[in-house]
Amino acid sequence: MRIQVEKIRPYSESNDKKVQIESMFDNIAHRYDFLNHLLSAGIDILWRKRAIQEISIINPKRIMDMATGTGDFAFEALKLNPEKIVAVDLSQNMLDVGILKNQKRGTESIIEFVKGDSEKLDFEDESFDAVTVGFGVRNFENLKLGLSELARVTRAGGMIAVLEPSFPTNPLVKFVFQLHFKYLMPVIGRIFSRDPSAYSYLHNSVEAFPEGEKFCEILKASGFRDTKHLPLSFGICTLYLAYK
Repeated sequence: MRIQVEKIRPYSESNDKKVQIESMFDNIAHRYDFLNHLLSAGIDILWRKRAIQEISIINPKRIMDMATGTGDFAFEALKLNPEKIVAVDLSQNMLDVGILKNQKRGTESIIEFVKGDSEKLDFEDESFDAVTVGFGVRNFENLKLGLSELARVTRAGGMIAVLEPSFPTNPLVKFVFQLHFKYLMPVIGRIFSRDPSAYSYLHNSVEAFPEGEKFCEILKASGFRDTKHLPLSFGICTLYLAYK
């Protein structure tokens, strides 16, 4: 029987997944950008560009980037010329890195970094035209509750764009991906980060994630419509799109 992604935790302790996720990202924040681009060979940049291209169709002026980390998705969204981007994350250490990047770019008048919980967002209903989530919904303690909150703060006719790693269907690509993802990434993560559990958790959470149509059904049950999923880079990443 497949383990639910909400039950996958970085550490063996019994405390809440939310607490563990915050601790894990606080631990790896100092090397997150370096490792993220190294382990994806920079392809993650192209994935975010594609997501931003897809939501440009609604010309969003107010955008929320949930699970923003150090803000890469939020910075990519600047290409849409929005009035406001709110970048939300549980980890203060990750936010601190993003805040420094924001200051260096001189984009503080547009992007605001906020510490927040996907399940209890401190925003009014229909506050945003679009919501982006880059490699973060796997980390929600309650997947449907978190997505329902994202639907609540999205205006009618607005969009959500979610990026998540996924397993390719091509046998050769899947073999190479598994080799890299399950064995190489944890070793590199252990060398360069302070948290050896973080990159093992990444593989385990991706393996448990309800990808493809299964995730689209959860999006629909959470308040979104017209869902679709687009495999990227031979299926090693999937872009999920939906309207409110």
